[in-house]
Amino acid sequence: MLQPLEPGLSLPERLFVTLRGEIVEGRIPAGSKISEPELARRFNASRGSLREALMRLESLGLLERRVNVGARVVDLTERGLLDLYEVREALEGMACRLAAQHRSDEDIAELWQMLARHEQQEELQAGRAYFQPEGDFDFHFRIVQASNNDLLIDTLCNRLYYRVRMYRYQLGMPSPRAQRAFREHSHIIEAIEMGDGELAELLMRRHIRASRQNIEKKLR
Repeated sequence: MLQPLEPGLSLPERLFVTLRGEIVEGRIPAGSKISEPELARRFNASRGSLREALMRLESLGLLERRVNVGARVVDLTERGLLDLYEVREALEGMACRLAAQHRSDEDIAELWQMLARHEQQEELQAGRAYFQPEGDFDFHFRIVQASNNDLLIDTLCNRLYYRVRMYRYQLGMPSPRAQRAFREHSHIIEAIEMGDGELAELLMRRHIRASRQNIEKKLR
């Protein structure tokens, strides 16, 4: 069933958003083959609309095409994790440094307000998990937006974002690191607020490295 979305979206856009959510959350399992006829029947959609949605998912790195196999959901692998998190560590560290340089009172206030909402989560308070909703309610997404660098924003908030969420959602959120990760977020905001870009970058790089190591343990 297609997710209820804002009015005005075309059928390919609705298919894209619905399938993206199912892949990220694991309802369509990592590594599984995509059957276009089956999905067309399930959503009562034309093959053209479905293929348009699948091409967009492929552009996000959520699907891959193999000769004589067709489209498959990407696997969650240690190699893929390492590649992705090495890029994140460098680029999100840079985003923090730029956010500190370009900080505004409005940006800082919104970051603290977002963290205050996160703190109310029962799972976080119990130390079991730290769930961050998609987009503007995601700490990492908002930090990158605050960098004011269009290329970084496109790379991290579009091209790589949902692959990162796939790892985080399926392997990273239930974690003994939940409360520590939350504290690390607050320290990063403090560094940005002080305008200390060097410290903000260092803290973000350490934070992402620790997150990667936590997910690596689960993959093993």
